[in-house]
Amino acid sequence: MEVRYSAHPQDFKAYDTTRIRDEFLIQGLFTAGKVKMVYSHVDRMITGAAVPAEERLELTGGKEMGSDFFLQRRELGIINIGGAGTVTVDGQVFELAKSDGLYIGMGAREVLFSSHDPLQPAKFYFNSAPAHRTYDNVKIGLSDIQPVHLGSQAQSNTRTIYKYIHPQGAKSCQLVMGMTVLEPGNMWNSMPCHTHERRMEVYLYFDLPENAVLFHFMGEPNETRHIVMRNEEAVISPSWSIHTGVGTASYRFVWGMAGENQTFDDMDHVAMTCLK
Repeated sequence: MEVRYSAHPQDFKAYDTTRIRDEFLIQGLFTAGKVKMVYSHVDRMITGAAVPAEERLELTGGKEMGSDFFLQRRELGIINIGGAGTVTVDGQVFELAKSDGLYIGMGAREVLFSSHDPLQPAKFYFNSAPAHRTYDNVKIGLSDIQPVHLGSQAQSNTRTIYKYIHPQGAKSCQLVMGMTVLEPGNMWNSMPCHTHERRMEVYLYFDLPENAVLFHFMGEPNETRHIVMRNEEAVISPSWSIHTGVGTASYRFVWGMAGENQTFDDMDHVAMTCLK
C-alpha cells in the first residue's frame, strides 16, 4: 500500500509538474491478478482496485492502518468498471456486472474478489473511509439508481449523475460515492467548478479512448494547476482544491468523498470570473 501525505495550499503553489503528479495522481491501479491501494492522509481515504484473473484476490490491511483486518474500523464502497465478477463478504456472494456497486459496512472480516472470465476480468474500483458504526452490506445496481441529468450541449457538459452511496441510497458513516457519465461529444465535468472545505474527493477517470488525454484542474480557484491524465487513472483532491476536467473525448468518472458531512449539494461555488 502506497502512502500519500497532506499538502498545504500555500506549499502547493510552488509544486512543479513532477511534484504535483507524484503527490496527487494515482496510476497503475488496474493490474491483473493484484490488489493495488493508495492510502491518503487527506481524510484517511484509501483508493484502490482489485483485478482478479485466474485466482481470486483477498482484501487485506497492513501496518498503515494499524488494525487486525481491513474493515475493522472502516467502510468500503466498490464500483465495477470491468467484466462481470463476484465479491464475497464473509461468505455472502454479490454478483457485480459492469457499473454495479457494492457498499460493505464496518466489521466485515473477509472480502474476496473474483472474475467470471479471466480474459475479461472484473475491475473492482474502491474507496474506503474510517467508520464509527456498521451499516448493512448493499448491492447497488445501476438500474436501481434514479439518474440526475445536468448540463447542456452548448456548454459541452451534458452528463448523467448516478449516486450509489449517499444518505438517500446505500447508507454509510461518511463515505459518499457515485459515477458521472458524459454524453458523446461532451468533454467538461464539474464546470462551473466548486470546492467543499468540509470534504475531500477522489476522481477515477475511465472509458477514455486510448489515444485521448484529460486535463484535470486543481488548486485554489485563484491559482490553479493542471494534471494531464489518461484512461483508468485517479486523482486526489484536497478540500481546498477545485476539481474539474476536460477531455479530448467523452468519458466517465467515479467520484468518492469523505469528510465532515454527506450533503452532496454542500459546495462552495466558484464564479467563472474568479478563476485564474
